[in-house]
Amino acid sequence: MTNRPAHSTLASLGWSSFFADQVKVSEADLAPRRIASVHRARIEAIDATGPAKVELSASANTADFAVGDWVLVDPLSSAFVRRLDRKTVFQRRPEVGRSRQLVAANIDTLLIVTSCNADFNIDRLERYLIMANEAGSTPVIVLTKADTVDDVGQFQIQAEALQRDLAVIAVDGHSTAAHTLLSPWCGVGQTIALVGSSGVGKSTLVNSLTGLESHQQQKTGTIREYDAQGRHTTTARSMHIIPGGGLVIDTPGIRTLFVSDVTDGIETLFSEITELAPLCRFRDCTHTHEPGCAVQAAVKSGTLEAGRVERWRSLVSENRDRTPVVSGPRGNKIAHKKKY
Repeated sequence: MTNRPAHSTLASLGWSSFFADQVKVSEADLAPRRIASVHRARIEAIDATGPAKVELSASANTADFAVGDWVLVDPLSSAFVRRLDRKTVFQRRPEVGRSRQLVAANIDTLLIVTSCNADFNIDRLERYLIMANEAGSTPVIVLTKADTVDDVGQFQIQAEALQRDLAVIAVDGHSTAAHTLLSPWCGVGQTIALVGSSGVGKSTLVNSLTGLESHQQQKTGTIREYDAQGRHTTTARSMHIIPGGGLVIDTPGIRTLFVSDVTDGIETLFSEITELAPLCRFRDCTHTHEPGCAVQAAVKSGTLEAGRVERWRSLVSENRDRTPVVSGPRGNKIAHKKKY
C-alpha cells in the first residue's frame, strides 16, 4: 500500500485529460480513485487525501484490476462504479492458459531492472523491452549492483545496443544517487514501474526512491552472486508515492516471460530490421535464403549483426506460435494456437 501523499492533487497521482475526458456528465458526482494494490479478495486505492476505499460487489474479480488503474466510485459508499480505459497496460501471458495476467496500468516509464552479474541476460532484456513497447510505455534499463563490478561500461554497451535511443542507467540501489539518476522519469504526476527477476534490487530501489519509514519498506532479499538466483521478496504489486515526484509500482519477480500477441513490440525493438524489410525483393521475405534480401545484405556488409537477426527470427516465431487465433462464427468465437 502506498504512503500517504502530502498536499497531493489528482494530477500529482497521474490524473490527466486522458482520464478526465472519459467521465460522462452523468458521472460528475463520482470520485476518481487510483488502484494502489490488488489482493486476492480486495483492492486498495488512493486519492488526493490519501488511502481510499473501493468496495467491490460480491461477483467482482480482482484479477480484472491492475495497480495503476483509475476507477470511479460513489463518494459516499465507496462502491465501485466502473474502471476508466487504460492509457498503457503492461501484461504477460503465463505459460499455461490463454488469458493474460495484468501487471500494471497507466505506466509512463517501465524500469527494466537487472544486476551486473549472472542475471544480466540479453534474451530476457529483449523480452522485457518488447513488452514495454507493446504496452506503450517508455523503457529504461537500470543496471543495479554497479558498485560490485570493475567495468560497468561493458554492461551498459551491451544494453544500449538492444534498442534505438534506449536509456541505460547504472546505479547502486542503496545510494542516494539512485534518486537523482532516475529523476528524469520521476516527475510530478509521472508513474514508473519496476520489473525484473527476483533479487536484482527492485525493492531496494523502491525504498531509496520513496524514503519509506523502516516499517513501511518493501522487504529485500539476498541473491547468490554465482548464479544470480534470488528469493521472491515482493509478493504483490503495489504503488508508492515518490516525495517531490511521481509514483512507483513495484512488482514480483518474473521467472519466465513469454512473447505472445506483441508484433508491434518486436518491430520496435528490431527497428533496423523492420526498416530494411520493405527493401527486400519479395514482400514475404523470411530474411534467410531469398535472393535480393536487404536484411541478409546488411549482415554480409557488417552493418547488421547476424546474431540479432537470429534472435529476431526466434522471437517472431515464438510470438506467432503462442498467439491465439480467434475463429468461428460470430458470437461463438474459438481461440486456438496458430499452426504452420
